[in-house]
Amino acid sequence: MRTLPAALCLGLLVATTVSAQADEVAVLDWRAALMETDAAERTMTALSNRLADRQQEAKALGEELQQMQQRLQASGESMTETERRTTLQAFQRKGQRFETLRREIAQARREAEQGFLQEAEPRLDQAVRQVIERHGVAVLVDPNGVLHAEQDLQDLTGEVTERLNALY
Repeated sequence: MRTLPAALCLGLLVATTVSAQADEVAVLDWRAALMETDAAERTMTALSNRLADRQQEAKALGEELQQMQQRLQASGESMTETERRTTLQAFQRKGQRFETLRREIAQARREAEQGFLQEAEPRLDQAVRQVIERHGVAVLVDPNGVLHAEQDLQDLTGEVTERLNALY
């Protein structure tokens, strides 16, 4: 008879320990928390303004390339050899320019994002520490790294974003 109450007490202890541990584990998508801040939005808006001419040129070239491709498909066989060769050469030049612009824009975005992340890192650390302390989190994991959880883990991403906005 004495073993039953002891087993019940042990079971309750294990259940509360597991429950407490589950509450001490949370997820944080730190990249999303940073990129959803007002400061990130300002940085990306400034980047878009700086790249507007190149983006517009790339958009226009993309549309022109589509039209040229459709024209070649629709009437390529009826074109003279010289006309087809000239059109193909123009298509290739414009395609190369389009790819160059696309790479330049992508590189500028990566550099701007990386610069922002480096500048924001101390604030991110501070915001994360504040949120961890507030919630008593013992283990903080990236949501992409969680393979299985018996229950939904507390997601602190939104709160960290709020804290970051307050720190700017």
